[in-house]
Amino acid sequence: MSTKIHAATEALGLPIRLIGSPGQRSDIAFAHDLVDGFEAKATLADKGYDADHLCDRIIEAGAQLIIPPKRNRKVQRSYDTELYKERNRIERFFNKLKQFRRVATRYDKLLSNFMGFVKLAAIAIWLK
Repeated sequence: MSTKIHAATEALGLPIRLIGSPGQRSDIAFAHDLVDGFEAKATLADKGYDADHLCDRIIEAGAQLIIPPKRNRKVQRSYDTELYKERNRIERFFNKLKQFRRVATRYDKLLSNFMGFVKLAAIAIWLK
């Protein structure tokens, strides 16, 4: 049994939206749920989120697209490599989240219970 946590954070790396899913689902399956409703100047994501439908939605929302293209793309689009370095803040958030033992070891069997504790941990991260 595995679980994937999808997260959207603000510029400082504090969580804004958290979604849990089964571990075998791809990242792009929940991408629209993560980005809908946000007004952002830029959207940073890794290659797992490189899909035309998501890129179009981000550009329509008026945000700068900072997603490196996959190697198998026929037309490689450019992106701001310096701004992409700021994506490490989401990685730092996940490292902080893993400091909470109940989240790191996934004691809970039900996804709803597990995500409840993930959200409690996220609140604790906000309060620090």
